[in-house]
Amino acid sequence: MCYDAACPFCVRWTNRARGTLESRGFVIIPLQSDWARRALKVPEADLLREMRVVTLQGEVFGGADALLYLARRIAWAWPLWALASVPGVKPLVGAVYRIIAANRTCAGNACRVPNLTVPTATRISIRTNTVTWIDTLPLFGLTGLGIALGQFLPPWIWMWTIAFALFAGCKWLTFRLAVHRGLITKGSRAVGYLFAWPGMDARAFLPDTPIATKPTLAAWLRSGVNVVIGAALLLTAPRWLLDKTPLLAGWAGMVGVVLILHFGLFDVLALAWRRAGVNAVPLMRNPMHSYSLAEFWSRRWNTGFHQLAHDFIFRPLHGRLGARGATALVFAVSGLIHELVISVPARGGYGFPTFYFLLQGAGVLFERTGWGRRFGLGRGARGWLFTITVTIAPAVWVFHPPFIRHVILPMLRAIGAT
Repeated sequence: MCYDAACPFCVRWTNRARGTLESRGFVIIPLQSDWARRALKVPEADLLREMRVVTLQGEVFGGADALLYLARRIAWAWPLWALASVPGVKPLVGAVYRIIAANRTCAGNACRVPNLTVPTATRISIRTNTVTWIDTLPLFGLTGLGIALGQFLPPWIWMWTIAFALFAGCKWLTFRLAVHRGLITKGSRAVGYLFAWPGMDARAFLPDTPIATKPTLAAWLRSGVNVVIGAALLLTAPRWLLDKTPLLAGWAGMVGVVLILHFGLFDVLALAWRRAGVNAVPLMRNPMHSYSLAEFWSRRWNTGFHQLAHDFIFRPLHGRLGARGATALVFAVSGLIHELVISVPARGGYGFPTFYFLLQGAGVLFERTGWGRRFGLGRGARGWLFTITVTIAPAVWVFHPPFIRHVILPMLRAIGAT
């Protein structure tokens, strides 16, 4: 760990942390030392701008990144690293660090580093690849408000309220990330993305690059058939099954709603946007054709959430947790989101959605092991059978009985389906 030995402020805090760092194998070295100059290879004018950490593998972390690298390896400071993993928090930590670094007033101003503002190129790099903490406010604010309204709403309306709050907050995050990356070229396209498209594929949807291929008649007919089948299932099966097996009646109605929305109307909307030349990636892309769990969850089922999770969870944590750790965390977060939308309004069944998605994550990781490849997973008939079994058989954990009884069946009664 390299620090500015000419700054009393820096020296004081380094000495306080010296025992903790050295007990974990860190060597404390002044930035002014010849070793630091050789290892860092930065211009002399930039040498004292920020603290730096050099790993045994030769990686160099500076400023807030160095601080978080150290925090991850100290038990009592680990929560700071974990908090910085939340989208929008790390840029805030970086901003606070830069303010402190730029105003570290030493005795007689002897150690003030001149011109400590971030260079323009660095500011652009940060701005075009991250969202700010302000961008996260709609997500946390709307979700908190949606949860708080539960005492005033019927459970099924509460479910839709929380779901819409989460959707709107996440939608705004993807939009702001696209703004920071300079992907938006037309205001009308931005309005369409925010208010007339349920996907989260901002990277594909927003650029003003028309697509050449247009939807086929078969694609339009397939979406229309899904709407018709879903409507027929919704309006007939729950009435017929309610007195015999209420849980099955709820499941039938729920499947009907999914067919109407996700495989029907949302698909029609995607086709309409593609007919207009916009690259709107359908949310559902023939999930029953998946030959691996990885393909199912990344390319075919709810593609909007996959892009969201990749941008805000997997990619930021891949370097720290590795591919396996980041993958597991994506599925854990997905489970928690489903807890909010399903278990909270049902006031029961807590933990089952999380168990389901942890199982999915474990299945994805197992497919990639030597044993998984030996069993033929990830390809062919065995891969397809494994995927269908693991996703469908435990689906009752996600849409558990309390959810069916307290949310779905009341909703079906309210819309006249039972």
